[in-house]
Amino acid sequence: MAENRDKQLRARVKLLGNILGKVIENQVGKETYNAVEKLRKGYIQLQKEDDPNLRQELTTFIQSQTSEQLNLIIRAFNVYFSLVNLAEEEHQYHERQSQLRSDGPLWPGSVLNTIEEFKEQGLSGSQVQTLLSKLNYIPVFTAHPTESKRRSVMDNLRRIFLDISALNEAENYNNGYVIDTLHQQLESQIQVLWQTDEVRRQKPTVEDEIRNGIYYFRQSLFDAVPNVYRYMDRALAKHYPDDKIETPNFLTFGSWIGGDRDGNPFVTHDTTIHALLLQSRAVMYEYQKRVFDLSSKLTHSKHLCHISQEVVNRAAIVDTDLIKSVFNSRPERFRDEPYRRFLYLIHGKLKHNLEHIEAQLNGEPFDKSPFAYDSEDDFLNDLQIIFDSLCGHGDKNVAEAELLDLIRLVKTFGFYLMRLDIRQESTVHTEAVADLLQHLNIDYNALSEQERIDVLANHVASATVIDTQHLDLQDMTREVLEVFNVMRQMRQEISPKAFNNYVISMTHEASHIMEVLFLAHQAGLAGYNAGQAYCDIRISPLFETIVDLEHIVPVTKALFDNNTYKELLAASGNQQEIMLGYSDSAKDGGNLSSAWSLYQAQQQIMKLADANGIDCRLFHGRGGTLARGGGPTHHAILSQPTGTVRGSIKFTEQGEVLSYKYSNAETAMYELSLGVTGLMKASQNLVKPVTADNSKYLDIMQQLAKDGEACYRELTDHTDGFFTFFYEATPVTEIGLLNIGSRPSHRKKGNLSKSSIRAIPWIFGWAQARLTFPAWQGTGFAIDQWINQHGEEELKAMYKEWPFFRAQMSNIQMALSKTNLVIGKEYSKLGSDQEIAQNIYNQIATEHTRACKRILEISENEYLMADNPTIALSLKRRNPYLVPLNNIQIEILRRYKDESLSDEDRNIWLTPLLNSINAIAAGMRNTG
Repeated sequence: MAENRDKQLRARVKLLGNILGKVIENQVGKETYNAVEKLRKGYIQLQKEDDPNLRQELTTFIQSQTSEQLNLIIRAFNVYFSLVNLAEEEHQYHERQSQLRSDGPLWPGSVLNTIEEFKEQGLSGSQVQTLLSKLNYIPVFTAHPTESKRRSVMDNLRRIFLDISALNEAENYNNGYVIDTLHQQLESQIQVLWQTDEVRRQKPTVEDEIRNGIYYFRQSLFDAVPNVYRYMDRALAKHYPDDKIETPNFLTFGSWIGGDRDGNPFVTHDTTIHALLLQSRAVMYEYQKRVFDLSSKLTHSKHLCHISQEVVNRAAIVDTDLIKSVFNSRPERFRDEPYRRFLYLIHGKLKHNLEHIEAQLNGEPFDKSPFAYDSEDDFLNDLQIIFDSLCGHGDKNVAEAELLDLIRLVKTFGFYLMRLDIRQESTVHTEAVADLLQHLNIDYNALSEQERIDVLANHVASATVIDTQHLDLQDMTREVLEVFNVMRQMRQEISPKAFNNYVISMTHEASHIMEVLFLAHQAGLAGYNAGQAYCDIRISPLFETIVDLEHIVPVTKALFDNNTYKELLAASGNQQEIMLGYSDSAKDGGNLSSAWSLYQAQQQIMKLADANGIDCRLFHGRGGTLARGGGPTHHAILSQPTGTVRGSIKFTEQGEVLSYKYSNAETAMYELSLGVTGLMKASQNLVKPVTADNSKYLDIMQQLAKDGEACYRELTDHTDGFFTFFYEATPVTEIGLLNIGSRPSHRKKGNLSKSSIRAIPWIFGWAQARLTFPAWQGTGFAIDQWINQHGEEELKAMYKEWPFFRAQMSNIQMALSKTNLVIGKEYSKLGSDQEIAQNIYNQIATEHTRACKRILEISENEYLMADNPTIALSLKRRNPYLVPLNNIQIEILRRYKDESLSDEDRNIWLTPLLNSINAIAAGMRNTG
């Protein structure tokens, strides 16, 4: 059966490949088509059997191509990967739909399966209700630059996705006419895709990034979100029919786009305002569209059903100005259809809200109309009145159709769409506080840590606010203060829920959190009013490096021990959010050490919060790649430390992960459902006892992490010439020219060290060279050390019994699969000092071989990723097409980095180089 399903996918990939070949031949000629085929078939042959003569022939062929010819060849492979990715995504959706239609067993992690498992395990309806009432699944969209697709490309791919889906249906019914029509449509769409620039000509602005984030809501999430709630409704009705379990709102979306100013000089307080206005406009338009649609469906006559008096009264509103703005010269319109008339009035109110937003976006003076909604709660209340009335006269099934979908959208998105996090680096706040306090004759920089906390807490507890209007402050200090003023202003303007948390990156001390509280107090966001604490800001310290994670408890304890902080925390809801940085800790000490440091930090911080009577939510700064905490979300949540997931989880979604998960509503529904069910399973500690971790496993993991980190640091910190080799042998420098993000690739300009380079280009660069060691370096060494001393039985037991360890090993297998040592060897030849280059390469190659051997032993898999054959097969299918691209990129890099050539001669290779980076990223999927 599985073989038959893969056969269907291979047939679809073959069809798309053939159409692409036809388009290439028609658009740019037989020569390009033949060149692509020569490389494709030649490298496939080399995968089967090495042939030095053929390898040299292909290398010579690549070297003979002009930059224009190579550009066309690269584009052909890039478009091919986009089509393969799409075919796989649609095939998986088609498989799920087939399972639903057959009423057979559904995929692991489906909502229906999960609720059925709860029932079989003996969870009562009240326990499931408790779980649901605590549930809050919070993906946070970021603009971290690993996504190189343009929106125009994604729009084209969406149309192709729909054509492929329609083709599957047509083939089921053997409808030859429809099949031929769809083949023609696919050819037209692929032709347009071929003629569309895949790489941006200009670097994106922050506004571009904001619009890109909003794109996914219009494209898929406005449709996907109500369906996820429907999945839950149906599952509960099927397995708990007598318990009347209510489905609460459990989805919240966050964003950093327009709020993340850490290292990005282009994000200002004005940018933050603009982001919130654009988000608000997008969701308002969606509401307006759905309200208008409802007005043509809820056409009930007051003469034929008992519509509630409240609806009748609202529909009979006599305010002539509002009536005129909505009905123009027909003030009596829909008098006998109260729902319809009321919905027209609601639509008119939303129009006034939108006019106010548009005026602000255009910089025009415009007072908010008295007819506009003051808040999302008022809008929601109007919809609820209609819902209750429909239920009251026997139309509950009608109420629970499109109207319920809209109500759930409003509960999820409010008037803000995404709750914006603000992020800034700790030293910026320290400098701003020092600048302010010097005007009170306090030398903040000379104070000890405890003295800083005391000064800041005393100031916040007082009624004193520094009058900054006439002070000579640094420009950055004024900008920092403006951000807090914007938070106060936009909470009033858009919604009290417009902002989520203020994230402090590089948090090293408790004073770093108190500094933000002090600055918030300056803007009137926190303090005391008539002796009563108030706090309209929530602050999240971000612990990023291995050392920071080790200090997480003393830093947080110092906060909880401060009465002022604790009182203000209670006033804000008594929830302390702690953000954990996967990227920088993994870059710092390696994946194994990072994962274990994070595991321990989470358990320690939850224990501390419990002791202080504080609710703690963990915010996971996950990247797309395994070396940055990535991997399948469902399993990632289930592998969290025992007892640390308590109904609410927040995590970053970034780069290519956004387009993979949310470009199509069909996939978005699946991904959101998997996340929600993973969260429910991991939160069962809320309703039943959980088994404590095996202490022996914790001790073993401690040793593995220590040995793994030592091996990783030996390579990255203690190997001569390592970073010179990195910049010479990978396209990391050129990635910064790819125009995929507004933020610089290094924290400090001109500083090319490990501490300065950001985690994304660090991972992206090595992935291009097919040496994905940041995800696994040290793992093989650590396991090897343990087995040599203690044998393998305990590690095998850990793999079978401990979800955390199994998830780590599973993710590492994926990263090992994406390494290609033969290709990596060719990249290593780009190093100027070959003795250093080969020493570095050999360390990586040796560890790769050792990691593969040892992980296969303890997992008892026959091959890497044998427990996830679908992904294993996908990677295997892509590799023959990646190899020619890598060989092309190596040759281009050699020329582009050749300083003996003139700038003019080198620059002709820049465009094909950037396109090769784009194409390899598309082929490898989660690259950053």
